[in-house]
Amino acid sequence: MPVVITVGVQWGDEGKGKIVDYLTERANLVVRFQGGNNAGHTLVIQGKKTALQLIPSGILRPNTRCLLASGVVVDPFALFDEIKRLADIGVEVNPARLGVAPEVQLILPYHKAIDLAREESLRDAKIGTTGRGIGPSYEDLVSRWGIRLADLFHPEHLSHLVHRNVELKNKLLRDVLGQTTVFAADEILARLSEIGDRLRPFAANVSVEVNDAIKRKEYVMFEGAQGSLLDVNHGTYPFVTSSNTISGYACVSAGFGPKAVDLVLGISKAYCTRVGSGPFPTEDRGPDGDLLRATGHEFGTVTGRPRRCGWFDVLAVRRTVRLNGIDLLILTKLDVLSRFHKLKIATGYELDGQRIDDLPASSLASEKVKPVYETVRGWETDLTGIRTFEDLPLEAQTFIRRIEELVECKVGGFSVGPDRVQTIIMDKRIREFALDQ
Repeated sequence: MPVVITVGVQWGDEGKGKIVDYLTERANLVVRFQGGNNAGHTLVIQGKKTALQLIPSGILRPNTRCLLASGVVVDPFALFDEIKRLADIGVEVNPARLGVAPEVQLILPYHKAIDLAREESLRDAKIGTTGRGIGPSYEDLVSRWGIRLADLFHPEHLSHLVHRNVELKNKLLRDVLGQTTVFAADEILARLSEIGDRLRPFAANVSVEVNDAIKRKEYVMFEGAQGSLLDVNHGTYPFVTSSNTISGYACVSAGFGPKAVDLVLGISKAYCTRVGSGPFPTEDRGPDGDLLRATGHEFGTVTGRPRRCGWFDVLAVRRTVRLNGIDLLILTKLDVLSRFHKLKIATGYELDGQRIDDLPASSLASEKVKPVYETVRGWETDLTGIRTFEDLPLEAQTFIRRIEELVECKVGGFSVGPDRVQTIIMDKRIREFALDQ
């Protein structure tokens, strides 16, 4: 059985959770390898919606174990809120179903206060953070000031860390960010001591579990959050998330070697969206963009914010195919395009009158990029009942094949609606290992 890494190839919200859920019926492990509860995955099974933020999408498969690897940042209070929400709909999340690496960094109340205060201080130059403390928690990781899950199990050491950090964070909030909010170390320590007892049974040696599963030739799926163009190193910096979202980080986070990876799947919308600020060459601010947003229900799972919408960007996706080593693409939300008589595909960029073949490293330059479009015929036919590639209208088949040709990566499947059954896998390899077909 294979080791598969699934990543988003745009600016997030591509439908990764839906695809991971669909492909994990036979999976032994599903491992989330980065990000925090700023990422939202909405799953629809038999018309019933389930919104996940931190727990891997494989949790709805009763025989699949889910893991949070070391590169994830965890708000322990938000984690238990999510566990309760799942219990309310009949999904039990216990230590047999979910394991958390002791190395994960914790998101604490002062991280969220700093996140919100910094974003507010940027005024018109806001990054677009969700305000959930993700960035400040990753900052503590690299500055070696962080508090990890493992620290909760050593009371004296935890007390020292909390008192030290609260003193520093209060100074930052008050003296630098001009906030009146201050935190009491003893209150945070009391809350952590209580929740540490609840978290202890979930602690798991993720690296050992993953490597043992690989040795047993089990089916292991790695799930990323956000999108590749939000990668802190390779994305549209500084309008990025605070972690590495590309496939290579799965190996770093979960502690296994890259030679074990069998397949990298890239998930892409049939159009393009972005939340928050930053370059978006194919954004459509006119009625077509509004129609994409309305038809695609493009509002954030976590924040509810309206997403910016635009046309499929070949160069952006081609870039992420290269960054991730993607073997196959899966196109989601193909049905949303049924409302259009003509479709645009951005096949190139112009910057200051010159053709370029990649997004510039500078966000200032990227904001000035103008797309070069190719126009293709739409199909204006409801696709939501389609279950095979051959049943698609010829124009929709041609659209997929044209994307495949331009991006230089095979399209292995597509979706025509939010429900689990509205995902169609064309690639034989995926059908054999994931769907037993």
